[in-house]
Amino acid sequence: MTQSSLLIRRVLISVFDKSNVLEFAQSLVQRGIELLSTEGTARILSDAGLPVRKISDYTKLPEIMNGRIKTLHHKIYAGILGRRGLDDTVMHQYNIQPIDMVVVNFYSFTSELIKNKKYSQEEILEYIDISGPSMVRAAAKNYKNVAIVVNNNNYKKILDEINRCNGLLSFKTRFYLAAKAFQYVTEYDNAISDYFNHQLKNNYNTSITNNHNNTQVHHYFPKNLTFMNLKFIKKQDMRYGENPHQRAAFYVDTYTKHTGTIASAQQLQGKPLSYNNVIDMDTALECVKMFNAPTCVIVKHTNPCGVATSDTISSAYAKAYQADPISAFGGIIAFNRSLDKDTAQAIIKQQFVEAIIAPNINQDCLNILSIKKDIRILQCGMWSPRISDIDCKRVNGGLLVQDYDIMMNSKYLEIVTTCQPTKEAMKDALFCWKIVKFVKSNAIVCAKNHQTTGIGTGQMNRVHAVKIATSFKKQQCTLNMKGSVMASDAFFPFSDAIHIASEKGINCIIQPGGSIRDQEIINTANQYGIAMIFTHIRHFRH
Repeated sequence: MTQSSLLIRRVLISVFDKSNVLEFAQSLVQRGIELLSTEGTARILSDAGLPVRKISDYTKLPEIMNGRIKTLHHKIYAGILGRRGLDDTVMHQYNIQPIDMVVVNFYSFTSELIKNKKYSQEEILEYIDISGPSMVRAAAKNYKNVAIVVNNNNYKKILDEINRCNGLLSFKTRFYLAAKAFQYVTEYDNAISDYFNHQLKNNYNTSITNNHNNTQVHHYFPKNLTFMNLKFIKKQDMRYGENPHQRAAFYVDTYTKHTGTIASAQQLQGKPLSYNNVIDMDTALECVKMFNAPTCVIVKHTNPCGVATSDTISSAYAKAYQADPISAFGGIIAFNRSLDKDTAQAIIKQQFVEAIIAPNINQDCLNILSIKKDIRILQCGMWSPRISDIDCKRVNGGLLVQDYDIMMNSKYLEIVTTCQPTKEAMKDALFCWKIVKFVKSNAIVCAKNHQTTGIGTGQMNRVHAVKIATSFKKQQCTLNMKGSVMASDAFFPFSDAIHIASEKGINCIIQPGGSIRDQEIINTANQYGIAMIFTHIRHFRH
């Protein structure tokens, strides 16, 4: 069948929420459209003087079992599923009339109903609609021949199109309605599934061992989850959550099959992953993916503590470790190149590490790393540029959803001071700007020669973050802050941070701009001979 418009001649209406259905039906009748309806809806329409044919009269089967059986009949489903021009003969043989539009919504099965203590479990079961979802799925599957309407907010749009197009409904509209219908059924089924899983947990609550070595969690988390039409399957139970007394599980998106993610990574050795391991590795991996040249990122408690780019992965690791060896203890290490033997040996020799993740880790490296058998070693494969995505965060009683924070286009950079950054300073500024996106706000990152020289994270005010980033006490090797570039994830509200930057020898600052004191801050930078770059984009990370 071509993508043609559909002439609406017969409409089946069976709605639990009857808001605006009378007005909608009246408009359909005015166009000469035949109405077919279940008992309750038919009563409302006929009481208003509208001609309506009861489904029980059409099927010659009354509604039975206290309304459990209303539309479960071959004449209804064949009328919905029939393909125009293909099934006409069999439909004529069994006196089945085609149904051009199905208007259905279900019994309410919401959290409010479940919370209502006046309903027993048996009474709640009666709110599970059977025929409604079946009709919706049938109509949505056959959207080329049938329009499916599950939301009364669409009534006006549909009527407008039918009236404008002389009784026709476009293929585009039918496809849109089908997509919304499948979503509606999914959300309804999820609500029922959540209720049953809640009952299952109450009836069969399992125990959990809270030791640090071998935590076992059985059947506490469901195998599958659906969120915003994304489906997730449980990859593994975690050793524990953020703390040993918390249970946790790791789910992966079944739709996205990209390599180069923590979700797709393969663990090659080491202890089972904890909840915190996954979060830290995701931060480290997503940060290191920002760079093209060989780069190492070391993360501790969700924040980068040492980042460096060099000509080899071994040199990049040495510089990243040198940036903050104290914080690197017990950290997560990520690489954007395959791990080599020299780097593996250096890691084993000089630090305690929780986990290492890289695109590829060969057997020679594994042989070296197996000396410390508890180290978690993950191989993630190479990656493609990240496409548009969403982030979410659970809050008590709700869910926050936002776009993924993408990097700005370099063409929007604006040098706002009279002092221009050198070519090297500009490179270091962009290096810092890629890192600051992964540091908890308020965030300050300092770097020189593609090596971090100080990171200030998670402070309640920006000047304290600057003080922390510019006052690191190094061990084993002293990194000179002088000549570093500074990045700030948000604008500077006052010029006090610029004074500190000058005292420490910062020669360039990259920041979003946007403060009411921008001009004062620019003037202060000019006074000290500090180049300043505005990005016009903020990178808060909460």
